[in-house]
Amino acid sequence: MANLRELRSRIKSVNSTKKITKAQELIATSRITKAQQRVEASMPYAEEIHSVIERLASATELDHAMLRERENGRRAAILVVTSDRGMCGGYNYNVFKKAAELRGMLEDKGYEVVLYVSGNKGLSYYRFRGEDIAGAWTGFSQDPGYKETHGMRRHLIDGFVAGSSGTAKWREGLSTAEGEPIQGFDQLHVVYTEFESMLTQNARAHQLLPIEPIIELDHIDTGEDMLASSSNEIEADYDFEPSAEELLDALLPQYVSRGLYAMLLEAAASESASRRTAMKSATDNANELVKDLSRVANQARQAQITQEITEIVGGAGALAESGESD
Repeated sequence: MANLRELRSRIKSVNSTKKITKAQELIATSRITKAQQRVEASMPYAEEIHSVIERLASATELDHAMLRERENGRRAAILVVTSDRGMCGGYNYNVFKKAAELRGMLEDKGYEVVLYVSGNKGLSYYRFRGEDIAGAWTGFSQDPGYKETHGMRRHLIDGFVAGSSGTAKWREGLSTAEGEPIQGFDQLHVVYTEFESMLTQNARAHQLLPIEPIIELDHIDTGEDMLASSSNEIEADYDFEPSAEELLDALLPQYVSRGLYAMLLEAAASESASRRTAMKSATDNANELVKDLSRVANQARQAQITQEITEIVGGAGALAESGESD
């Protein structure tokens, strides 16, 4: 009886867990659709600013700090985009693995690497390992709003503009002492998860700044080679007021900011997809476990009934023999 009660208790516990995982699966599914819609909604602006940058690039000499590798660059920043919550399978592990790979490559090239983190899981991961974190932002991994992520995007751009010899201004939401200046850097890389489909999400390392690619590595995407090729193919057919150089100086930060925001949206969709897959797997495993436990419980119950019948028959036989002897 004790064993049967234990089995019934486990079945009840697994069913309760299954309800939670099923609910998480449904929530994640609805969030994937929303995240995909947000990515699609941002495309018209992305395409338009891309077109404007191309035309500006064709009218300038592309001599801009965001487009060229700095001589004697010595510090590179990596933004690691993780989730705020768990229950999403190998989503964060794959990002950490890719970030470690990129970090090793940059250190081999002589760069001092500084880490920035988005998401509570990344913050906990690096703090547990005693890593120094230049800054962190949390609370929006599943729903990154343009306003909520403005401080992060602006700080990273400011850090690159300041360079390794300068400092960046403290921005709201940054996990450092308020007003404390932040050391600048010469390169900015982003490690995030790219959404390919409901079943496929891949961790990627992307060089965001400078825009022109300068690092060649087969398994790491190192930038957007759109300005160098477009400058030779598109002829300027506009008069710019103010000058093309001034406009390029004003629009490039916007272009980089939008690119970073697009990566955050991709990561949000990937997180929800990973969580949906993980929760579906957990729900299926719970169903299988309930079936196995129910089978064992039924066998235990049948054995108990058989034993009770045997005891009753044996007792009746004993009473009958007792009456005959009298």
